[in-house]
Amino acid sequence: MGTPGFNNQNNVLRLGITDPISLGGPTDYDLIKTRELEKFLANAGLYESHEEAISREEVLGRLDQIVKVWVKAVSRTRGQHEQLVQEANAKIFTFGSYRLGVHGPGADIDTLCVGPRHAERDVGSAVDFFGELHKMLSEMSEVTELHPVPDAHVPVMRFKFSGVSIDLLYAKLSLLVIPEDLDISQDSILQNADEQTVRSLNGCRVTDQILRLVPNIQTFRTTLRCMRFWAKRRGVYSNVAGFLGGINWALLVARICQLYPNALPNMLVSRFFRVFTQWRWPNPVMLCAIEEGSLGLQVWDPRRYPKDRYHLMPIITPAYPSMNSSYNVSSSTLRIMTEEFQRGNEICEAMEANKADWDKLFESYPFFEAYKNYLQIDISAENDDDLRIWKGWVESRLRQLLLKIERHTFNMLQCHPHPGDFSDYSRPFHCCYFMGLQRKLGVPVNEGEQFDIRLTVEEFKHSVGMYTMWKPGMEIYVTHVRRRDIPTFVFPGGVRPSRPVKVAGDSRRVSEAKVSRQAESGKSGESNTLVDGSDDGRKRKWEDDEASNLRDTKRLAGVGSSSEAVHGAVASCPVNGGTAVENGSGETWKGKSHNNMSEGFEGSKSPAELSTKNGVKPDEPARCNLPAGLLSSGDGPSSSRETEKLAIENIMSGPYGAHQAFLGEVEELEYDLDCQHQVGGFGRSAKGGRVESSAAPGAVVSVADDHSSLHLNGSLEELEVLSANP
Repeated sequence: MGTPGFNNQNNVLRLGITDPISLGGPTDYDLIKTRELEKFLANAGLYESHEEAISREEVLGRLDQIVKVWVKAVSRTRGQHEQLVQEANAKIFTFGSYRLGVHGPGADIDTLCVGPRHAERDVGSAVDFFGELHKMLSEMSEVTELHPVPDAHVPVMRFKFSGVSIDLLYAKLSLLVIPEDLDISQDSILQNADEQTVRSLNGCRVTDQILRLVPNIQTFRTTLRCMRFWAKRRGVYSNVAGFLGGINWALLVARICQLYPNALPNMLVSRFFRVFTQWRWPNPVMLCAIEEGSLGLQVWDPRRYPKDRYHLMPIITPAYPSMNSSYNVSSSTLRIMTEEFQRGNEICEAMEANKADWDKLFESYPFFEAYKNYLQIDISAENDDDLRIWKGWVESRLRQLLLKIERHTFNMLQCHPHPGDFSDYSRPFHCCYFMGLQRKLGVPVNEGEQFDIRLTVEEFKHSVGMYTMWKPGMEIYVTHVRRRDIPTFVFPGGVRPSRPVKVAGDSRRVSEAKVSRQAESGKSGESNTLVDGSDDGRKRKWEDDEASNLRDTKRLAGVGSSSEAVHGAVASCPVNGGTAVENGSGETWKGKSHNNMSEGFEGSKSPAELSTKNGVKPDEPARCNLPAGLLSSGDGPSSSRETEKLAIENIMSGPYGAHQAFLGEVEELEYDLDCQHQVGGFGRSAKGGRVESSAAPGAVVSVADDHSSLHLNGSLEELEVLSANP
């Protein structure tokens, strides 16, 4: 049996739901830049040592022995015959970064324990997963920081085993005996499984399917390791904060590998930013066709399930039942990630023109220099165990604070959550989180406008306080802090930077801020200046230089405006009457609602069959036909990139086109319903007037001075008009 994902041009055509964009192989430049990238990643300390790798394997082997002892004890307690007790078995599987082969030093291992039908998960039984197995682990000297979370969406036990961090899930199958050679990739494994088991199995099944669907596993791993490191450096790696987590980045990288099956990591990184800069969300990213399956489990389908239409950045898992892995993404975090994709694309183009290097791409995002106003959320507890529990709960709710603030200010006040937490070591059992605040860019500033979020914050604190495992000493405080007042313990070495750090490569935000200021200046007939007047000239000079450099880079690379290319692609690919869209191979989707999604295509052909067709029927309107091997290394840089943009645009056509058109309608409906039920005084009125609160007379929007202001903690604090590069 061959290794899945080997590089074979005859094999790659069936990987993914469309043909590749390019079958071109690497150039000498790609070989050189890939070696540089691999050296950069190694120097960054992203690879574990041989000794640590052996230690992990030993821990997994030991854990497998423990669950086998546990399940035999369960069988004996259930009164089973001694022969069945001896045959009783449980098995440990891995998934996530460890299974994908992209974990780094000190990373945790995502593990799954698969047990028989008589080994329960529920806490109600003394011999279950969270009962007897938890007790066994707690009595072992090698196990520390044991923390069960039975009421999580995916129940988990977290602990350290001989210093190795473990996240252990449990799946109860409908089998009497778990065979040692169990294949969990078969859909039949889900027969009669409860929802928690299906979700627990999903991680392993998705990870294995990703490895089957990429054309070259080694290049996939190097590229994914690179993108994970980039996302962490740029502050967009966190599922709980509303960004993307490990599985999301893996799926995005895998899709790029499918589209460029013979490319090396250097080119794949560049194409990652190029494709997803042009990508029009909420068009979904999928590695394979969504299958209905025979078990009746719900799969992601915005045409049939209204809830799926709310998803802003759908990244669909490839294993049945297919789900959206990125449902936590909000409009705010999507905006931030889109800006970061644009920055990455610009830097990669600059690298091709020898105007940038890998260091530039991986520059850390200067979060505490990027905004002038922040929310600081402090939490504390009586001891380490309580803080760990309290911290996990608060982290899971922070996204709700972001959503509430943006909704209650009608999206005029935008939030940028920092994905990590910080500790002031002078205060025991304490940590804090931060959110950057800014007015929505490009919107004219109403003179004296204020943002009153006191009731919003109180509502958030009340919801956090409803925690069922709350204990005395678990506290939470939310305060508004200026950039100059950020506590020093958040900075490396506890030292505040001597001067503002330039937010490099953010030309689009700079441009938007300039346009907004110019528009406001034109309306008032007066010149508009930045709040920090002393730095105005220096900032503007840097912004102009940065924009000029990026324009020069694009000219050297032979690339025009990406937005113009997108519009051009749309104009050159007519849709049949507005009701049929192409699947990328000359076929059209008729908008039928079938159980099997591939039946919606003409002739009821599968996507694999459709991918081999390139012709257009005589009686149909002209369409864009983008065959496999569309781009080759012999194409000129300008023509190949324009064709590539057309290919990317065409890839986004498919049976889910209605999702994007319907999304705005759903969001507007949700927005209106929420406004009807929210407490008065949360935000600015649609007409810019006053909103008064009967619950809190002081919580009003008013016009008082030349800048926006923020009501928080009973006081009025000026919220300065924010520039893109403070």
